[in-house]
Amino acid sequence: MAARVCRAVSRAISVTVKSARSRHSHTHAHRSVTRSLVQSAVSPEYGGGARDGAGAVLWCTLAFSLFGKTEEEKRYEAKKKEDDMILLLKKAKLCIHRDQLNSASSFLHQAVALAQQLQHQDALVYCYSLMANLSFVRGNLDQAEKLFKASLSLILSRGTPESDNAVVEISLKLAMIYSQQKRLELAAHGFRFCVETLEEKLEKENQEKEDQETTQMEPSNEIEEQQRLLLDTRLLLGLALDSRARFWTQTSDLDRAEKDYRRSLKISGEEQGEEHPQTLVLLSDLASVLDLQGRHDEALVLVRRAVDLGRTHKHPDLHVLLSNMASILMHSGALEEAHRCYKEALAEAKRQEDTETVEQVQAGLEELKRKREERKRGAEEKERGEEERS
Repeated sequence: MAARVCRAVSRAISVTVKSARSRHSHTHAHRSVTRSLVQSAVSPEYGGGARDGAGAVLWCTLAFSLFGKTEEEKRYEAKKKEDDMILLLKKAKLCIHRDQLNSASSFLHQAVALAQQLQHQDALVYCYSLMANLSFVRGNLDQAEKLFKASLSLILSRGTPESDNAVVEISLKLAMIYSQQKRLELAAHGFRFCVETLEEKLEKENQEKEDQETTQMEPSNEIEEQQRLLLDTRLLLGLALDSRARFWTQTSDLDRAEKDYRRSLKISGEEQGEEHPQTLVLLSDLASVLDLQGRHDEALVLVRRAVDLGRTHKHPDLHVLLSNMASILMHSGALEEAHRCYKEALAEAKRQEDTETVEQVQAGLEELKRKREERKRGAEEKERGEEERS
């Protein structure tokens, strides 16, 4: 929805501004000047006759200015505000891309003010969504929740059905917020709503697609649009399953997490490709769940594949994949290989200035150091025992 609204805003949708009664708040000085000019137009003692042409023209001009702006002027001002709003949104998106979050927030607040003046609902929804995402990234979950709810309220107030992808997407983000806030019941309900709604919608859309294909032999714009909507819905279901899998992992429900990760991985592989960055992340996450279940050998097969493909295709989060593989190697007992893997992950994380991953890798190295020392002590004790027996 956000992308669709952005396209609508970028096309500069025509805005009709309802005429509002003009409220002029002239200063005392302004009133004095106006009075003098009117008197000069109507009184002979002020240098002119009320009946002369110049006075009549001046009076018409004053009357024109006193009784408000023309419709053409109002349309021009509305168009200029809309152009300014679009420019602010473009600047905000650029700042978000550059990780300049404070500047992005400032531009978005200015854009919201203009959208409210113009009563531009599409732009308001888009602004609230961007602001909510921004708050979510910055860890301000309460503010993000309020903004997502405001955006959702606007969408639903326009008659949008609850099964619309825009509604589901915002509901999914709210469920993710509840998950982080440990409001587990609300999170579980939100994830269930998203997954079940999308599953029912996909079943309906697949049936409609089959009906269209049987009645229409030649490709048409309608069929192409239906296929695009089907793809969007399927990818959104993959995202919902991925998010719910992380929630199940958080609550230690590993069987459910595995099931959702496998379904999400299947969708990503089929729709985006086996080598797509998101597919490789899902492969690594599934491996981590298998590792938590104690199925280290299965986990290693998956995570090695993710890392190998990540190296080949220069995955932007290769350091995260390497960190996951190092952890699984450590749990499986391959401590030396785990150490090499952690070191590579650390160097890449520092190069990308990913402080969160740097901290995770350093914590992994500390745990690995303890395990290596334990193994060394165990080997020494075993050796002493053998010497004593001999």
